Amino acid sequence: MRKVFKFVFGDAWGSGELSVSHLVKCLFIQKILGINRNVDWPVHWTTKVKSPKNIQRGSRFPGISPGCYFDGRNGIEIANNVWIGPGVKLISMNHELNNYSNYVETKPIRIGKDCWLGADVIVLAGVELGPHTIVGAGAVVTKSFPEGNALIGGNPAKEIKALPEYH
Repeated sequence: MRKVFKFVFGDAWGSGELSVSHLVKCLFIQKILGINRNVDWPVHWTTKVKSPKNIQRGSRFPGISPGCYFDGRNGIEIANNVWIGPGVKLISMNHELNNYSNYVETKPIRIGKDCWLGADVIVLAGVELGPHTIVGAGAVVTKSFPEGNALIGGNPAKEIKALPEYH
């Protein structure tokens, strides 16, 4: 079955760019086969989106990269020109420390314009990333960086260097 699937749909990320054929494949799988049918924008079939109605997206399609996980239960706000790599997790909901059955309501995750989240980045509840923040691959962002124009990375993420304004 896997060989048949690959033959029919091919390697969606061979060029690293979003192509029309990849978009059509995502929409077919999403709308016809029903994977992520409740999401109003195109997402990769390996991406999981919880509470998509609480996710505000900008000019790009969050989750078009494979293997992403977006938990929008407390809200996620994504501004224009935000690039999200494969395997990124945006987790807006957290558990109470003394009773794991209870969820904690927090501020939504806010990602400013012109940001880039590298592969396998994790952004936790209530985090705000200012404009033109680049998050290095594999980083775990546990606190806000609202000033923007920064390269951050690590676990937990910290500022690596300041960046000039985005052009």
